[in-house]
Parts: sequence; C-alpha cells; structure tokens
Amino acid sequence: MKRLDPRLGLTVLCLMATFVLVACGSKPRAPIPVEDRVAGQNPVRTQPQTQAPKQNSPVAVSSPVSMGNTMSGAEYAGKPGYYSVRSGDTLTKIALEHGQAWRDIAKWNGLDNPNVIEVDQVLRVVPPSADTSGRAMAAARTSGNSSVNSAANSAPASSSTTSPVPVSAPASAPASSAAQSVSSDDNLIFAWPHPGQVLSGFDETKNKGLDFAGKAGDPVLAAADGKVVYAGSGLRGYGNLVILKHNNTYLTAYAHNQTLLVKEDQSVQKGQRIAEMGSSDADRVKLHFEIRKQGKPVDPAKLLPARP
Repeated sequence: MKRLDPRLGLTVLCLMATFVLVACGSKPRAPIPVEDRVAGQNPVRTQPQTQAPKQNSPVAVSSPVSMGNTMSGAEYAGKPGYYSVRSGDTLTKIALEHGQAWRDIAKWNGLDNPNVIEVDQVLRVVPPSADTSGRAMAAARTSGNSSVNSAANSAPASSSTTSPVPVSAPASAPASSAAQSVSSDDNLIFAWPHPGQVLSGFDETKNKGLDFAGKAGDPVLAAADGKVVYAGSGLRGYGNLVILKHNNTYLTAYAHNQTLLVKEDQSVQKGQRIAEMGSSDADRVKLHFEIRKQGKPVDPAKLLPARP
C-alpha cells in the first residue's frame, strides 16, 4: 500500500482550518428589503419592522368629553336671556319656565333634534332681537370705547349717540313700544278653564297652579285666546298637557288630561274646548291649571274673574 505524502496531508489540514475560521467570523446577512410598488410611482424600499411585545403595546383610552367652556355658546353662561341646561331638563320644561314655545327655543339655538340637549349646554331663551343691549355692551368691551358702553346702557331718549348695533328708530321708540306691549299684555282678561270645585290652591313650592275636581271626559276650556305651543305628554308630572301662549308675557298650562283636542301651532279662542279632563300622571281625575308670567308661575285666582 502506497503511503501519502506528509506534506500533502498538512496542506489539507491548513485549508480546512482556514475555511472554519472564515465561516465563524462572517456576519449574518440582513433581511432583504421589501419593495412596496404602487402603480404609477417609484418603488419605496422599507425595512421589515420588528413587533413590540404585547405587554408594551399602547392602549387607546377614550376620556370623557367635557362640555364646559368648549361648548358652543358657553361664553354666554349666566348672562340675561341665556340658560345653562341642568340634569333632568327637557326643552319643554325650559320653554315653560321661560315663557316661550319650545319650537322657538329650538330655532334660536339651531337644534336639529330638540330631544337632544346636554347638561351645561347654554341655550338662548329670549328672541334674538331682545338682547340688543347685551350685544352692544359686548361690542363696546371689544372696542374699548367707554362712551359707547355708557350710551348702550343709559342713553337718554333724546340722545343722538351712535349705537354699535344698527337701529331704524330713535332710542325712545323701542322703550315706548316695549312699555305699551307690557301694558297690553298685563291687561289680558282670563276665563275659568273649568267650572268644577277647586281642590288645591296656589303654592309657590308645592302647587304652581290650581287643581279642579271633575269627571273623566269633562271639557277643559282655553282661558284666553292664544296659540298651542305644546300638546303632548313629555313633561314629567303633568301627564297629557296643553300649553297655550297668549302673548309675550303669559302662558297657560292644562295638565292631566284624558284626551287632547288641539295640535301644536293651532290658534284657539277663549272658551274653546281644548282637552278632556282625565287622570294621566295623577292620583285622581283632575285638571291642573297654571298661569305663567314671563315663565314664572303666578296665582291664577288673582287673575281670574270672580265666579258668579
């Protein structure tokens, strides 16, 4: 048998050792970049991303939205002619307490859905034309003109000082017109809404009107000429309710009815039958009748004529 040359064996061993050293010292290749191809654009090369551990993943938290000062109209909170919605309020309740029609309040505030109002939401509860002095004062504060501010608050009837809000009549005209309107409104003569016995008299805290005894189906009569601004059962504690607006000062309310005979926006005459007496949302058959002067309940007995 022929023996191998020792020099050849040594050469083979050296080559094997060199291969092992080169293999151990080489760096691993990086992942091949991925190409995102979008039609009509040059390819964008992005590197593969490593996913973070699940325990380190961010958690999306939805914090409650604060309606406070970020709500539209919040700058008017507490000012005359504006009202901040409280828990339990409905647009009907707000309208009744401010002597307005709920449809008007919805229109003045741009409410697409009058059933959706938020706590702390600021609502206008007077007609836009009724807060002219408030806008004038705001304009005066913005311009820093104290003389205009003074004129907006206490300008005499004969003053010719220019107001920041355009007017088409002398300063004395609106005041005179308003005084005549109030005088005319206060001269409204009411009639009894039902001939039955008065069960409960007026009390500012316990009973905001008069309660009349009667039988189910008895006629409920309009106390004065007016327009139906509410007919429904959406105000808790009143059952089937009719509210009439008689002028800019007075509203009347007729509660606990069995049947309503009028619809919203309908004009009615004094003595017209507007509902039938019932016991809706009440412990017995009765008519609860209220007179509200600029939204505030007043004693109907003081405004109704003496019974024959």
